[in-house]
Amino acid sequence: MSWTDFYRRREILEAAVRHAERAPAEPLALDEIPGAAAVFGAEENLLLALQYKWSQLLGGYLRAELADPEDAFADGVGDQVDAVSRAWRRAQSKHEALRTLLDNGVQRCAALVPLHEGELRILAVTAGLAEASEPREEVTKVGRALDALVRAGDARTTCRRSPMGHLRRLLAHSA
Repeated sequence: MSWTDFYRRREILEAAVRHAERAPAEPLALDEIPGAAAVFGAEENLLLALQYKWSQLLGGYLRAELADPEDAFADGVGDQVDAVSRAWRRAQSKHEALRTLLDNGVQRCAALVPLHEGELRILAVTAGLAEASEPREEVTKVGRALDALVRAGDARTTCRRSPMGHLRRLLAHSA
């Protein structure tokens, strides 16, 4: 891929997110996004590229939040969960249209499901709520509960209250 191709793909991805801001629940109309049909061919391919972009963004927010181990892990797993929660909320608030687009896209694009489940596992393991060696289904379930908890919580990042009790209650109902 040349630099020209790279920049063209990036422009199309940005245009797709802008397009989604107008109608986030609607499928992406590739014919309304200049160059999208020629470069990506189908909505699924465009959504996969957008999922990759989200993964890079979220990974950056996680690394930034967890960069100082003394701050992130001083009080144990509760702070680790809080750090992951803050990272996800920051990524979502700064890239709300992209996250909404992917949330709606996973409902109609089966190829996004394993990537979304992988993201859930990353959140669970990074938060210290699961081990990578545990069964995928269990780690995914823990990640799904954490994701629901983070999405349900408010966006205040100064709150240092551990969500562990609520997470345990969510997991107890699913067992």
